[in-house]
Amino acid sequence: MKKELIAVGRPSLLRRTNALTILKLLREAGSCSRADLVRASGMSAPTVTNVVGDLLAANLIKPLGEGESSGGRPPDIIRFKAERGCILGVQISAHLVSLLLTDLSGEELDTVQVQLDGRKTNPEAICGLIVQEVRRLFRKHKKASEQLLALVVGVPAITNVEEGIVLSISTLEDWRSVPLRRLLSKYFDCLIIIENDTNLAAAGERHRGAARAEQTFILIDIGANVSAGIVLEGKLHHGTQWSAGEIAYLRLPRILRKQPALHEFGELESVLTSSGILKGWNEAIGKSSHASTAAPKQMDAQGVLNLAQAGDPVARKLILHRAGIVADVIVNLSLVLNPGLILLGGKVGSHPTLLSFVTKELEQSEFAIPKIAAATLGDFAVLWGAIALALEAIPSLLLPQSMS
Repeated sequence: MKKELIAVGRPSLLRRTNALTILKLLREAGSCSRADLVRASGMSAPTVTNVVGDLLAANLIKPLGEGESSGGRPPDIIRFKAERGCILGVQISAHLVSLLLTDLSGEELDTVQVQLDGRKTNPEAICGLIVQEVRRLFRKHKKASEQLLALVVGVPAITNVEEGIVLSISTLEDWRSVPLRRLLSKYFDCLIIIENDTNLAAAGERHRGAARAEQTFILIDIGANVSAGIVLEGKLHHGTQWSAGEIAYLRLPRILRKQPALHEFGELESVLTSSGILKGWNEAIGKSSHASTAAPKQMDAQGVLNLAQAGDPVARKLILHRAGIVADVIVNLSLVLNPGLILLGGKVGSHPTLLSFVTKELEQSEFAIPKIAAATLGDFAVLWGAIALALEAIPSLLLPQSMS
């Protein structure tokens, strides 16, 4: 029988683990007493006192004075010094670069959106734009560059998170196998994480959206693209080749069959996206004598969905077909992963008409279909997901090396 090596916890490791726990509790509580920390952590009072002393010495917490007494000696109240640094979430999309700056507790300080229309969008130009906007934000909020502890960037592409490499963004210039983390590290001396945008959207919904109570769920984002963010037991699931969730390339019976290609749009994107729905509408209208008086002159996917909701027969037929495809995707995902919740997000996915049609379609399924709901964070899901990932990493970055 092969012997297994069992790692024995050293005092320094236990000390650091305790400090991480207390720091996390303080960040979540805002302010509390040592007695509160003893109750919440399950640690002994002397252990908590020692950890609090270490955190005070590291300038990570601040005494606030005495709190209200419940009959005995008034407790000493302490709080986490969230203002000591900041974290930044960035989203790169086809037409926008968006930024969200928060303190170390995740409290919003500022947001910025920069249109890319008319600008260069190659990797170097986008990095330069991010640097420019970060410097402007730091001047505005009187932050020093060394106060930025983590930068998390979401991109609409398969991403090697370990190496910070973006495989391909077809809507931007020269985005093939881009070492984005290395490019940004020339300008930022902090933790840099590069992640798929839908994965971050899922993390955002779990952080402060519609999936806060869920350990295992899937976010299906349908808008300009089609993709899924998969959370299993509280962790983002990437797959061995980082392509978990690339559901646009699924082969389903209701659409044409062909082998998927990495640098091309998936077949689901040809029918489910905003452009796919609008194309389907124009084709249907061209073949029909139907002309809805309720249809706006400048029709878009939202308009088609609204017409379907109002009972327009052509729009309703079109969206019912799309809802059937989404239902097929949900059944397949449910059979493989059996999540407790599937969220529909994006401009198309979260529309109440599609959600209603999909839910009705799934009523016919005999399989274990999870709860279906709309994502709630909208355009800010990716940015809040970026902040969520940064917040997970912050305690380890803050603790001094002497606790290792």
